[in-house]
Amino acid sequence: MIDNLKDLFGKMPLIMEAYWSLHGRNKPWSAHYELEGLKSVLPHAVDDVVRYKRAAEQPRKIAVFSSLHYWIEQSMLVALGLAGQGHEVSFAWLPYAEWDKEIKPFDLRRQDLYTRDILQPAAKVMRIGSLLKQSLKAGALPELPSELQKIVDEVSDYDTQYTLQIEETDLSSPLYRLRRQRNGQAAIAIYDWLQEEKPDLLVIPNGTILEMGVAYQVAGLLGIETVTFEFADQQERVWLAQNDEIMQHNTADLWNSLGNQPLPEKARQALMGLFAARKNANLWGNFARQWQQNPVRGGASVRDSLKLDARPLALLATNVLGDSLTLGRQRITQTMAEMIVRTIGYFVNHPELQLAVRVHPGELKTHGTSMIDVINQAYPQLPENIHIIRPEDKTNTYDLVEIADFGLVYTTTVGMEMAMTGLPVIATGKTHYAGKGFTLDPQTWQEYEQMLERVSRDPVAARLSPEQIEKAWLYAYLFFFEFSLPFPWHILWLEDDFKQRPMSYVLSDEGQEKYGQTFGYLAGEQLDWAARGLARLETLQLNEEKS
Repeated sequence: MIDNLKDLFGKMPLIMEAYWSLHGRNKPWSAHYELEGLKSVLPHAVDDVVRYKRAAEQPRKIAVFSSLHYWIEQSMLVALGLAGQGHEVSFAWLPYAEWDKEIKPFDLRRQDLYTRDILQPAAKVMRIGSLLKQSLKAGALPELPSELQKIVDEVSDYDTQYTLQIEETDLSSPLYRLRRQRNGQAAIAIYDWLQEEKPDLLVIPNGTILEMGVAYQVAGLLGIETVTFEFADQQERVWLAQNDEIMQHNTADLWNSLGNQPLPEKARQALMGLFAARKNANLWGNFARQWQQNPVRGGASVRDSLKLDARPLALLATNVLGDSLTLGRQRITQTMAEMIVRTIGYFVNHPELQLAVRVHPGELKTHGTSMIDVINQAYPQLPENIHIIRPEDKTNTYDLVEIADFGLVYTTTVGMEMAMTGLPVIATGKTHYAGKGFTLDPQTWQEYEQMLERVSRDPVAARLSPEQIEKAWLYAYLFFFEFSLPFPWHILWLEDDFKQRPMSYVLSDEGQEKYGQTFGYLAGEQLDWAARGLARLETLQLNEEKS
């Protein structure tokens, strides 16, 4: 009986709103979708924006959009920060808790009304509004103009790969159909909203997958500037991209601006400290992640355990299938799995070489297809010159780097780190560090095999020059220490971060000195890597001279 009433209410918005006003709003909220952390700080944060609002030299009309409850919390604080900088802000949302599961209309509308209540204080300083009504009005399978349908199909494909951690999507799968429905509804709602708002700029998290990916592409279709943002594992830092998807990690401008600078010794020391921690499974600085499960044991120990001999050894380091850093990164093969399977085939036919395949330890924390399964299906038995290191094996990747003669990668940063030791590295995917002067970057499979043959024939001669090694070190420093920008609130530690750095602090002179430039970039001010990075590098140089 209760389920029948919920289904009825879910289909009748006015009744649902009446129910919410009379009963739902007064009940304790208990659902996976929750904004309680934001609820506790939003009224005071809004008051701080009113009290400490700054005057922007060039105020802009900025739209901020998000879906998923945790991104809504984060994005609302971003929107408040932008309003506090003196910009005209509008904020819109779609109230989903999970992107891969069906939800009853009753629960979806209830989540939307709950969101409206929580976000209502922000109406003092910006326009707020849900896109749910517009999206549901589009229907379960909306008919879309061809340009919108193309966007929806591409993003839904990525969503399915990302969720199932696969590289080839079954277009008849329930998940793909669900994502195509929701993305289609979102496309219409976002298109109409942006047409009505006519913002100078759209700010969105991620910008590649889910409704946020749809929003990014719809903005591009309408000729609206975008800023996409994401968080890695560094506290008090954010990644930003202007008119680009941040997860593409397009570092071309950063490298073009600073790639010819000498690396200060203090920067080198910081990088050495970071990589010592990475090797030894320790935390370092404001990085909140361990990159290895086990500390180094030494290359000789690993060489003995794998029974390796004097033949040239290639280290093939994999990514996690369907990871966001592999989506759309194909260059010489259709998928990463194809690249790995065909590479193993090359070494099957070249017993004069040895291959160690390091399957990504991150697979221990995922639920998708393992590269182990992909390899076993293609090669039930492997010859003695090929060694598979499973995700759970207690082998430290850096011990393998120590004994390898050359490296093979798709997009993993292990390739960059191998180059830092002087190893020749062939990068087969569109990774951010490719094309920077210290990797080999084949454009076709034939070219890849030619590189394999040349490098394996004389790995010593193929080793990087001192100048190339220095480039790899400089690039690693720029990527890990400069590509991310100072930012007060990280999605993983949002509650604690906001306690330590409330809106009043961020809008203060001291807070603006630390974060004001980043908010300027969020508002579309051109991100000038040269001016920003040179100032940092010069400061490091100056500190060296003083010391």
